[in-house]
Amino acid sequence: MGMVKFRILVLLLLVSMQACDEIESPKPLGPLPSERQLAWQELEYYAFIHFNMNTFTNREWGTGGEKPEQFNPSELDAGQWAKVAKEAGMKGIILTAKHHDGFCLWPSKTTEHSVKHSPWKNGKGDVVKELSQACKQYGLKFGVYLSPWDRNHKDYGQASYVDDFHEQLRELLSNYGEIFEVWFDGANGGSGYYGGAEETRTIDNKTYYEWGKTIDIVRKLQPNAVIFSDAGPDVRWVGNEEGWADETNWSLMRRKEIYPGWPRYMELRSGHEDGTHWLPAEADVSIRPGWYYHPDEDHQVKTLSHLIDIYYHSVGRNSSLLLNLPVDKRGLVHEKDVERLMALRRQLDMDFEKDLAQGLKTEATDERGNDDHFMASNVNDSNPETYWATNDGVTSASLIMEFDEPTSVNRILLQEYIPLGQRIENFIISAQVDGKWREIDGQTTIGYKRILRFKAIKAEKIKVQVMAAKGPIALSNIELYKAPKLLTVPVIERNRDGFVSMSVPDPGIEVYYTLDGSIPTTSSLKYEKPFKVNEPKTVTYMAYDPETKTSTEIASKYFDIPKTQWEIVHTTTGNMIEAKKLIDDDPNTFWATEKGVTTIQEVIIDLGKPHNLKGFTYMPMQDRYPFGVITNYEFYVSPDNRRWKRVVRGEFDNIVNNRIEQRIPFSPTRGRYIKLRGIKVTGEDYRTSFGEVGVVTQK
Repeated sequence: MGMVKFRILVLLLLVSMQACDEIESPKPLGPLPSERQLAWQELEYYAFIHFNMNTFTNREWGTGGEKPEQFNPSELDAGQWAKVAKEAGMKGIILTAKHHDGFCLWPSKTTEHSVKHSPWKNGKGDVVKELSQACKQYGLKFGVYLSPWDRNHKDYGQASYVDDFHEQLRELLSNYGEIFEVWFDGANGGSGYYGGAEETRTIDNKTYYEWGKTIDIVRKLQPNAVIFSDAGPDVRWVGNEEGWADETNWSLMRRKEIYPGWPRYMELRSGHEDGTHWLPAEADVSIRPGWYYHPDEDHQVKTLSHLIDIYYHSVGRNSSLLLNLPVDKRGLVHEKDVERLMALRRQLDMDFEKDLAQGLKTEATDERGNDDHFMASNVNDSNPETYWATNDGVTSASLIMEFDEPTSVNRILLQEYIPLGQRIENFIISAQVDGKWREIDGQTTIGYKRILRFKAIKAEKIKVQVMAAKGPIALSNIELYKAPKLLTVPVIERNRDGFVSMSVPDPGIEVYYTLDGSIPTTSSLKYEKPFKVNEPKTVTYMAYDPETKTSTEIASKYFDIPKTQWEIVHTTTGNMIEAKKLIDDDPNTFWATEKGVTTIQEVIIDLGKPHNLKGFTYMPMQDRYPFGVITNYEFYVSPDNRRWKRVVRGEFDNIVNNRIEQRIPFSPTRGRYIKLRGIKVTGEDYRTSFGEVGVVTQK
């Protein structure tokens, strides 16, 4: 044997021996994610754009009988949508290319009910094209929503419509570049225009759309796109439209049991531990009450604290977050929505500014084969492809991270190595403080990502103790953060008894106020508990973070006389006892007169004693679907509930589109009783609603 051949033989033998010594990875466990699902999981946070015919008819669900001429945005700028999404930290945009009313935002060959017959760009426009190009420009993924239900199509319910539906899908997936997600709504069948038939049609939503063929079209034309519906097959609905998943959230479902419109939708919130398919959750929610833009919701954009909770309850609970931006009639994301989005981005950037786990000494009670490929330090090496794993049969183990010095922590982020499946069933987080271990939190699932918030604790060590898992543990990432306190302007309110309360979302934030009109400082009155304001007074206030020594802007709120002694003494119709809601100093409650009334409705209120009145206030109901809002009014004052003087009449300007408190002044009048009449109200009859009624005695 020649020397060269001998050396090759020895080398092969050594390689073979080394291979025999290599420790194998844990075996894959249960359903596993596909490559397209793994890529989708990494997006985490992206935008929904609801913009269509409903934007111009001020509805949520169109009937299908609308006219293409109604679609006419004045300043449509898809580049603005993409720019806003990018600056907000989102990774993509999904557009409602066709909603239930059947109007197509692209010039589809399958229908005349589309942009090609609208005045926008003289029928030459294509919203889908403009947004797909804008997403490409800003480095965003692009996805499409296509409603299976079509209330405009004359053949809906017949096989010929399904052919058109499939052709619409082909058009969207063939002409607009790469698509990352195809979104199918679960709403199917019901009343509609249907080419003028104006009838109700029902279908079998399990079979009518030929889902097998539908999925094949997506797989052929966009093989990397995930498909969303109640049942997936790639991504599932989270079971609510409020943007949260359950604390226990498996990325697994018994998929064959599920279909669009599945009545057991609440199970989608937590998944199935014994699921047969990998089907992770997507949490969809709108930044406003409605999915489409409505001018009367401009004052109801979700607060920063609400949006922060949504993020932690979706992305932080093994779900993605699909946050809806209702583009307005101009064709722009409204400035109030943009402002709140950017506030959310700034807060999240601060929350996750510095990973305190980087470089920490990390040890575990068990490491698979004592092999470097599976050692504990893999969880904080910034490499998503490495992970800590335990030996076969070890389904409970602990990992400890040690700081060089006691360090304040209030967030922990954990990720399993999901290419091998979701495993962890129960875990506990603890901190060592002054040499003693203290439990911080105990939870169930982790999955792709779990983020826990807790009160800041100065820890020497952090311990992650996996109490139970389906198989050997495979944990790829642990991050630790000290997020700043959430500093927002306090929410102030007064109850009927005159007690003023102020609240902030973070208990570590202090609130200071004054009652004499001066600017509050940290030397002013500190809010500790509700205090009584039983006379007209302006409360001026601010929130303050003692740790960073920063404060919010100064705010003020005027309170007139309290309603402690007020009573409802007359209503034209309706429940008199329930009518107390219109003087309970809670704008979130309301009272309304009876349905179907054909005469003007009024309420009379006894103020308890005479007052010098200079004006009145009316707060319209704040529910998502308001009715009976007073647009034209008359207001009367009486000393004795017999002799009445009309002190003012008029119209509440733009109250339908701007449902905020209306403050109407009038010439000073002394009286004990007041009467408000709804001369004109929204709706088809005279049913009248009241969120809150008040008086002005000083300002």
